[in-house]
Order: sequence, then C-alpha cells, then structure tokens
Amino acid sequence: MIEVRDEGVIDYGTAWERQRTLFDGLLERVSAGAADEARGVLMLCEHPHVYTLGKSGRENNLLVSEAFLRSIGATYYRIDRGGDITYHGYGQLVGYPILDLSTIGGHGLGLREYIDRLEESVIATIAEWGIEGYRVPHATGVWLPAAGGRPERKICAIGVRASRYVTMHGFALNVTTDLKYFDYIHPCGFRDKGVTSLAAELAGTGCPVPTLAEVKRVYVGHFMRLFGGSR
Repeated sequence: MIEVRDEGVIDYGTAWERQRTLFDGLLERVSAGAADEARGVLMLCEHPHVYTLGKSGRENNLLVSEAFLRSIGATYYRIDRGGDITYHGYGQLVGYPILDLSTIGGHGLGLREYIDRLEESVIATIAEWGIEGYRVPHATGVWLPAAGGRPERKICAIGVRASRYVTMHGFALNVTTDLKYFDYIHPCGFRDKGVTSLAAELAGTGCPVPTLAEVKRVYVGHFMRLFGGSR
C-alpha cells in the first residue's frame, strides 16, 4: 500500500529532509531484500517561496541575485534531482512520491515509464476542469499548447531522482500560484516557453477555480489508479 502524507504548508528544507529519511529507509529495506508491503509514501505539500536548481541545472537560469531572493522572502536550494531551475510557492500542489518501482504494477516500472505515469496523473487531474494537458518531447512535465498569442506553457514541472528503483522528488502543479515569481528565472531552463496555472487557464471561462484541497483530492485518486496503491 502507498501511504499518503499531507504535510500542509512546509519549509522546503524540512520537506527535503523528511524525503531523504523516507528514501534512505526504503532504499535500505530494498537493498536488504526485506519483504515490505508498504511500497512507499506519497508526500503532498505546499511550500513558502523557494527556488530549487537540479544537479545538471545552469546557475545563469536564475536571473536575480540570492540577496534579491532574500529581499522577497524566498529561499534557494541546489538539490540532487534531475532538471533545471524551478519555483515552488503558495497555491502550488507539490508531490514527492518515495516509491519502490520494482513493486509497481506487478512487473515493476522503469524510470521513463514512471515519469510517464507521473505526467499522466497530472494530465488526468487537470482534465477534470476541462484543461487538456500534453507532453512535449525532451521536455519533462505537463504542457498546454500555444494559443491566443501565448506560447506553449508549462502547468506542471517534474524532476525526480532514483537509486536502485527507489524514487524521490516529484512534481509541482500550479493551481493558484502567483506566476510573477517565475519572472525571476528561466523556468526549467526554457527561454521560449511560458508558465501557467489552473487559475490562469480558467480565468474568464465562467468555471470556478478549484481550491488546492479539491485538486489534491482529485490528484490522489488518479495517482492511486495509476500506481496501484490503496487509499
């Protein structure tokens, strides 16, 4: 069974430490060959303003100084996930699955299939509000097509780490996120693409913007369906 832990609003550093503790514990059990019915944990949370740079990211994709980030109440971390720079903040649903991929779906999952399913869990979630997301080759995450003079734009960033089929890090879905904070970076290293949110896409449609709690509930259902967990 996959356990869901709702951490609420939590400092990024604290969440990262909790992830590592869970990751190290699961990796130790897997390495020891210990039978364990608990395939892992899905941590869900929301972070105060923070920018994170992946291990292969470029420092010049941060467009302001760290002193400026401190002046706007944001923190900055260089971390061990894949991908480049991204922003986390209020109104964003962040998920960290710590899973043993070898136990998923009976035959196990490879890393590419795992990322595909993560993307699909978000695509299915935003479809509940009539928004059609899709994948862009060589650009991990969930995107919306160029339309109305707006470029192709990302609604959900994904960056993961895996060791011996055990995963950590995950996704960040913009729900009511203040998108101005993305102006201080080249999001995920892209200079020719945009960023969006559920709120931005639903503006002017007459469709009410869901709360983070509503999106979280819908997301968990799709995650469990795709990864074979029980709520």
